[in-house]
Amino acid sequence: MIKELKTKDCLNILKNNYLGHLGYICNGIPYVVPITYYYDQENNCLVSYSSEGYKIKAMRNRRTVSLQVEEIDSIHEWKSVLVHASFEELFQIDAKYELHEFAKGIKSIIEKKENYKPSSIGEFSTKLHGGGVPVVYRLNIGEVTGRKRE
Repeated sequence: MIKELKTKDCLNILKNNYLGHLGYICNGIPYVVPITYYYDQENNCLVSYSSEGYKIKAMRNRRTVSLQVEEIDSIHEWKSVLVHASFEELFQIDAKYELHEFAKGIKSIIEKKENYKPSSIGEFSTKLHGGGVPVVYRLNIGEVTGRKRE
């Protein structure tokens, strides 16, 4: 039976994971791509970074996005969370601070879930193309919904 998740359960799933599928619109076409994220509980947002490119340009142009995160144990037992959010690019000290929190937070999740201690951000997140400066951004959460099958 499929049931709705309570908001606190949805937020708990976001807090305990770091991989999701980002949905955005570009030129009227929907795109979905995997990303690494960190749930910032204090600001109720998701933090990530990327190289300058197609995805970032699209989100700057149309700030409304979605992120889907799941925990799948089997075809009969899973949880899925959908976040509707707005893109916010971060700069200078804010970007540096959030990127640090991103790395620290994800390392902690990986240690708990996978019993492994990554030594650098490159072990769990994509390297930047050409070694450029990362575009750090927040997805400010507007609505969170979730479903589960037990």
